[in-house]
Formats: sequence, structure tokens, C-alpha cells
Amino acid sequence: MTEIEKVLYTGKTHTTGGRDGASRSSDGRLDIKLSPPGSSAAGTNPEQLFAAGWSACFIGAIGIAAAKRKLALPPDLAVDTEVDLGMTDGAYFLQARLNVSLPGLAPELARNLVDEAHQTCPYSKATRGNINVELNLV
Repeated sequence: MTEIEKVLYTGKTHTTGGRDGASRSSDGRLDIKLSPPGSSAAGTNPEQLFAAGWSACFIGAIGIAAAKRKLALPPDLAVDTEVDLGMTDGAYFLQARLNVSLPGLAPELARNLVDEAHQTCPYSKATRGNINVELNLV
């Protein structure tokens, strides 16, 4: 396991009530209701939050890969992340798909950027070897 030498940022939240509760960040910028996946209750769920965080981080990692190549990314670059909550043998698991749109880039270049981003994105590193992850160019 890699030890962090220098902490750049620490996100802090206070959550109550689990999937039927609420979560608030220490700075107040995040203040949300939580609800179970698939319910009609107000609020979001941990899988959506994880997907949003991973998508944002992954776009940043694509930007780093592009900057190394002195390449301008398309303004409509997008990552649609799908995080599945499922069960196997009575235990809960996650799996994910990152569907990356890099319009205007040659498919080989787009694939190289996505593969490099997957090696550098902290969310990708955290899940590597722990859950099934698909990287799709769309």
C-alpha cells in the first residue's frame, strides 16, 4: 500500500441515518439527503455520489494525460459513470463502467488518454483489483 507523503486536501463529512439519512460536509458546501438506491424518496445515494466523484476525478486525470501531450481536449468531453450495487452469495459488491466521450479525437489517441487516466486517477487506483471496472469509449 502506498503511503501519502503530503496530504493535499481532506474532505470531511458528517453522515447520520445511513441510506435513509443525511450528509453534510464540514465546510457546509455539501448538504444532502440520502435515500436507498431505486427508492422514490428525496435525496441521492452513495452509488450516485461515488459515480459523480469518480467522473470528475477521471476527467482531471484525462486532462493531465492530455497536457503531457500538449493536447487540447474537446470542450464537450464527458464521463458517464455507472456504479452498480449488487449481490453475490449473499454479500454486497460494487462494479462500475466509465463511459468516456472524447469527440473529435482519433480512437487510438482517445483510448491512450483513457488508459493513462485510469492509471493515475485516485478513484481508479482505489478500486483497482477490488471491483470490476469497464472503460468504454462512446
